[in-house]
Amino acid sequence: MISEKMRPLVENNSVIRVMFEEGKRLAAIYGKENVYDFSLGNPNVPAPDEVREAILEILNEEESTFVHGYMSNAGYEDVRQTIACSLNERFETEFGADNILMTVGAASGLNVILKTILNPGEEVIVIAPYFVEYGNYVANYDGKLVVVPPNTKDFQPDLKGLESRITKKTKAVIINTPNNPTGVVYSHDTLRCMADILKKKEQEFGSVIVLISDEPYRELAYDGVKVPYVTKYYRDTVVCYSYSKSLSLPGERIGYLVIPDELKDSREVFTAVSIANRVLGSVNAPSLMQRVIKRCIEKGARVNLAAYDRNRNRLYEGLKECGFSCIRPEGAFYLFVKSPVADEKKFCSRASAHNLLLVPGSSFACPGYVRIAYCVSYEQIERSMPAFRALAKEYGLVKA
Repeated sequence: MISEKMRPLVENNSVIRVMFEEGKRLAAIYGKENVYDFSLGNPNVPAPDEVREAILEILNEEESTFVHGYMSNAGYEDVRQTIACSLNERFETEFGADNILMTVGAASGLNVILKTILNPGEEVIVIAPYFVEYGNYVANYDGKLVVVPPNTKDFQPDLKGLESRITKKTKAVIINTPNNPTGVVYSHDTLRCMADILKKKEQEFGSVIVLISDEPYRELAYDGVKVPYVTKYYRDTVVCYSYSKSLSLPGERIGYLVIPDELKDSREVFTAVSIANRVLGSVNAPSLMQRVIKRCIEKGARVNLAAYDRNRNRLYEGLKECGFSCIRPEGAFYLFVKSPVADEKKFCSRASAHNLLLVPGSSFACPGYVRIAYCVSYEQIERSMPAFRALAKEYGLVKA
């Protein structure tokens, strides 16, 4: 009954989502407090007070036919202008409302830009480890996913590997910084060198290669680490952003695309992404949440970075004490931990016997590692430490 294109998606349902459902099953058996679900990037930190205040103010102050009605497929112009001004203030850019398209979160934004630019058979390069859904998004438009193998030394992109995989069929490169699943922030030097490679390849093939920067974790950077703004490095860049993580609003599905004037044929592209927003079925981003985002920006709503940082430090130090090996994340809210055995899926299976739900690195095209999402309560991290220690003992990482 289902289509041939849909069948493999059903057969290979997201491991992350499967683990999330397993967590609910185990919680029903052992009690929620005794199950340590680190599978899904679902923020435990509450949304800032400004979100609730904005919702109430809007519903009390603005006409319901306006708040809940249609607008331009690109979104409310005043919301887009507010976002543009905020970006300009923070990153010394020169965006206006006509550079911003409101989207139904980052996933929708990625689909919108891929539908806009991708012809069947054209290639999109991703750099492992990468968010598993990128492959599905590219397949939606009959594109070909090309994977650059991971650089497991420091998880900065393998630039030589990237350069060698660019062909005349390359239409886009997707990057994600701060990165899911590693927490690595791509450095200034990495982005500068990447831009040089893409410029050289554009000239060599006489083509346009779009750099798509997926940035839902932009505000989650620790220890003073700066996340470079990618449009300042490479002209043919599109930025995809979501408020899911920064404002703890994953279920509200609100984000935006940045289409800079410097992008080749930018006005034509902006018209096309507006149409793609409609024909993909979104029509427009949620009206109420657009209004909320405008007020939250004006009121200076910020992510509770301290809460995530506290979790990061406790989990990192706790796992190191247990003998596990991982790099200290600079951003996002994930630890990418080396499995003590080559088959990390078997390791995840053993972890689940201790009610620890971890995601295998093969889900991110990086086998031999596991992802641990620390966007959970601090209390869960504390409660999980004996389970991690018991797991470590099984592999001889700590003495009994």
